[in-house]
Amino acid sequence: MIPLVFHPIYSQLNLPVRHRFPIEKYQSIRDALQVMGVPDNWFFTPEPLDIKALESVFCAQYLQQLQSGTLAPQAMRRIGFPWSEQLVRRTLTASGGTVLTARLALEHGKAINLTGGYHHAFADFGSGFCMINDLYLAALEMLCAPGIDKVLIVDCDVHQGDGTAKLAEQDERIITLSLHGEKNFPHRKQVSDMDFPLPKGTEDEAYLEVLDSALMLALNIHRPDAVIYDAGVDVHINDDLGHLHISTDGVFRRDSLVFNTCQQLGLPVAAVIGGGYQRDMAALTQVHLQLFRAAGVV
Repeated sequence: MIPLVFHPIYSQLNLPVRHRFPIEKYQSIRDALQVMGVPDNWFFTPEPLDIKALESVFCAQYLQQLQSGTLAPQAMRRIGFPWSEQLVRRTLTASGGTVLTARLALEHGKAINLTGGYHHAFADFGSGFCMINDLYLAALEMLCAPGIDKVLIVDCDVHQGDGTAKLAEQDERIITLSLHGEKNFPHRKQVSDMDFPLPKGTEDEAYLEVLDSALMLALNIHRPDAVIYDAGVDVHINDDLGHLHISTDGVFRRDSLVFNTCQQLGLPVAAVIGGGYQRDMAALTQVHLQLFRAAGVV
């Protein structure tokens, strides 16, 4: 069994017409996996995080204002969603899903959350559709487990994991590796432990060569005990926001490289699906499904 984490609330968010965020994709992926014969007992349902408990990790004032809907309009514009109680519930449940995925990965070797990758969230503000940094929380969760002294976050979303880099910069136990588009959001990059910016138009072979070298370097230098993998598919050639030229097969080969390398070293992998912004939902779902193919789910 390869544990998969999902909650219907992942796709339950009322957004303005033509909003940029493809909120339906999470349910679409879940439905596709069911059609492909993935057993129901492979799916685990997360509980929402306790926002009060998060105050030991993130800024208490920010969390309180997020929960109560009293963030300044400018702060909500930076996040990119209109505020609602539904948004807060979804955020806490989705982030709880990544924390659960981390626990399940340690138990089963690998696990995948059917959402996640909120790497633009900082300690005291949200940005780029991200409000609570689930990757950082998942790393902290793994570090609580016996034998886990160092966690590597491999972020292959096309956008740099700026919030994660900033949150983890003072914690030598959490190593941040970001492989991202050089000329893409965020315009002001943070300093990850390892950054690999790529030029617009990068294609499969060049991309995979950089990833292979980056992964080997990170594993050899830092010797992590576990890996968190953000498998954003906004690197795809048809993505509206990506500007890279990675094919669907290239996405599959990328995800396979991460899983296979970690498996050879006996490293558990907690994966999240990350970004992906094609408006064609069927096409977007197919690209995200490469992660599940690479993991051996289907």
